[in-house]
Amino acid sequence: MIKNGKISISGTPLLLAPMEDISDRPFRKICKRFGADLVYTEFISSEGLIRDAAKSTEKLLVYDDERPVGIQIFGHNTASMVKAAQQAAKASPDLIDLNYGCPVKKVVKKGAGAALLRTPEHMISMTKAIVEAVDIPVTVKTRLGWDYESIIIDQIAERLQETGIAALTIHGRTRSQLYKGEADWSFIKKIKNNPNINIPIIGNGDINSAIKAKYYLDHYRPDALMIGRAAIGNPWIFAQIAHYLNTGETLPPPALEERISVSLEHLQEEAAIKGEHQAVIEMRKAYSGYFKGVSNFKHYKIKLMQAESVHEVQNIFEELKNSHL
Repeated sequence: MIKNGKISISGTPLLLAPMEDISDRPFRKICKRFGADLVYTEFISSEGLIRDAAKSTEKLLVYDDERPVGIQIFGHNTASMVKAAQQAAKASPDLIDLNYGCPVKKVVKKGAGAALLRTPEHMISMTKAIVEAVDIPVTVKTRLGWDYESIIIDQIAERLQETGIAALTIHGRTRSQLYKGEADWSFIKKIKNNPNINIPIIGNGDINSAIKAKYYLDHYRPDALMIGRAAIGNPWIFAQIAHYLNTGETLPPPALEERISVSLEHLQEEAAIKGEHQAVIEMRKAYSGYFKGVSNFKHYKIKLMQAESVHEVQNIFEELKNSHL
């Protein structure tokens, strides 16, 4: 997918989106095993990186068994973003991705993430400076615009390409939508059909099943698909989509034993990195995904939300397994 410093896409690559407190090393590793072709780190603050903040620098760690892997950074100040990109490049990722789409208030109020959709000239000049400052591919992830009255993706896509970026990911929502409503892929199709665009266009937004993934591919023709929230607690989605695209057949959902095994592996790897207490707390947001569709799970979910140790979680999993024998 990445060769000689360039992104070369064949087939339909499936990408794990960069997600704060989600796409860390343990989860990337699991998603890779289930078929993610390219994974990204959680987004990293440029200001945190250049100040050597522990939370930011820890996110730079990438490993050979998860390649190709991209490091995503965000920020507003050009000098800081350039320094952060150079620091990220030293970690030897396969690419650096620029976050111009995060709609979260704490990011936007600093002029970063989706806020850059309100200052396109600054977005373009900053991107150009970053591309020129590093020797590895730079990509951009953004949204359609700030709101539906100010959609600018069709105006800035070519200009971003001219800065030298290697690929463009478009989330089919505006910032004002946050994660509500439906993603509008018509603009993704418009950019993809632009004869002046020759870099890969990656589609993102609302891909939550194999059938929906194929629908978006057939109707909007992106070069690759990026899966975000639907992968939380559901790393199997990559294998399910790949199988459906290749065969037209849907895979059955994972068996309960596999769900338990993978979620426990995830928890244990988180504990090894972050400590048991933090891991147990952070995993609480993943259980709904891991056990979606499992009968009578609500009772066990309440217990998992209250568990305070890996041992407690293991015992709850044993109860869950025995209840379905």
